[in-house]
Amino acid sequence: MIFENGRVSDVKIAYIGGGSRGWAWGLMADLALAEDLSGQVNLYDIDREAAQHNEEIGNNINGGNTQWRYKAVDSLKEALTGANFVVISILPGTFDEMESDVHTPEKFGIYQSVGDTFGPGGLVRALRCIPMFEEIALAVKEFCPEAWVINYTNPMTLSVAALYRAFPEIKAFGCCHEVFGTQKMLASALEEFAGIEGVEREEIKINVLAVNHFTWITKAQYKGMDVFPIYRQFAEKYKDIGNDTRKIAGGLKCFQNYNKVKIDLFLRYGVMAAAGDRHLAEFCPGDWYLKSPEQVDEWMFGLTPVSWRKADLKDRLESSMKFRTGEDTIKLRPTGEEGVRQIRAILGLEDLCTNVNMPNRGQIPNLPLGAVVETNAVFTSDSVTPSFAGSVPKSIMPLVAPVVTEQEMVLEAAFCRDLDMAFSAFATDPLVRLSLSDTRKLFDEMIANTSNYLGMYRK
Repeated sequence: MIFENGRVSDVKIAYIGGGSRGWAWGLMADLALAEDLSGQVNLYDIDREAAQHNEEIGNNINGGNTQWRYKAVDSLKEALTGANFVVISILPGTFDEMESDVHTPEKFGIYQSVGDTFGPGGLVRALRCIPMFEEIALAVKEFCPEAWVINYTNPMTLSVAALYRAFPEIKAFGCCHEVFGTQKMLASALEEFAGIEGVEREEIKINVLAVNHFTWITKAQYKGMDVFPIYRQFAEKYKDIGNDTRKIAGGLKCFQNYNKVKIDLFLRYGVMAAAGDRHLAEFCPGDWYLKSPEQVDEWMFGLTPVSWRKADLKDRLESSMKFRTGEDTIKLRPTGEEGVRQIRAILGLEDLCTNVNMPNRGQIPNLPLGAVVETNAVFTSDSVTPSFAGSVPKSIMPLVAPVVTEQEMVLEAAFCRDLDMAFSAFATDPLVRLSLSDTRKLFDEMIANTSNYLGMYRK
């Protein structure tokens, strides 16, 4: 890399999953808007044609007037050699496997709103994902051991944990935007109940802790003002009717989020749940929010069917064609993701404090050391330092601790390639409240449906 006059050129980024029809385009837009950065992005994907398409799209951004060169490559080695940063956003398997993850449990009365992080679907997805991340980590160790690795793939916690398990010295962290929505909701509450308009989410300083998609906020301040009393007023007003601060484009019911789960958890425990309702619900006992589609409707969030994702992929393929032919162009506007800001901070171009997923080195004293947790971290030149978040409050510890234990069991099962150990974790999940025989039937069916990706496991 070359540092000159407040600019950094010749930055090398390896994008694993570089055929992405979504995350990759967002990264392209954010990189194009970073005028003090330039370099090359190597796109690696098992779908070589998709990576080639993104090479064409990336090199045609802004009519070809871009400071970044995109190149589709044939191997992890070619992608990673000499990389300063590695970005990972992959789909572990296909939507057919995800369809089983999400919908096979419905035969046994188990409903999942997302199915990619926790619950039976998240666990089976993790069994596919962890060996892939082990391979990536070992390749990073061989070809670019000093690179910073940024992960966007779910299950976030276990993906990042796999990187560190395979290569303990790796410099990796996982990014998730779920907390940002809660900051925006708090800004809305400040406007309605304190008359303070125009608050940007970054102005609300929060302390985040626990694990990805089951994150909690223990402190929230705006210019020295404690936001908790304001949020309690907000919660009491909207606990029954909900408050949709997200405004999903097109009014898609399968992504709706009226924050009733988030509010209910706050009124139960006095701590702010910080993820979206679709994720939060999956970490709680199944009869709280996910007992049936009718109960989900009462709580005003959505079950996201994989059929929607398959239809959306067709739309994205059409968009890819239009981007390549010039019929349409990628809009150069900020995505709201912080990956490029994180890169800039690591390069010394700005300082940044934001939430990330990294191993627990004491930032949460009452969770196991080494387990991947989500807290704030300070980004400075060539450094990402997790902030001390304090202990998980006693009121929510009975919810959080079993989640961490289950995730640690899944990680161990995946690295040992042991499906019996994985079954033990599966049977402890709060959504899996079945008899032993039905639990075994469900597990075996889900494993069989994803067997093409589990050939390395022993029974």
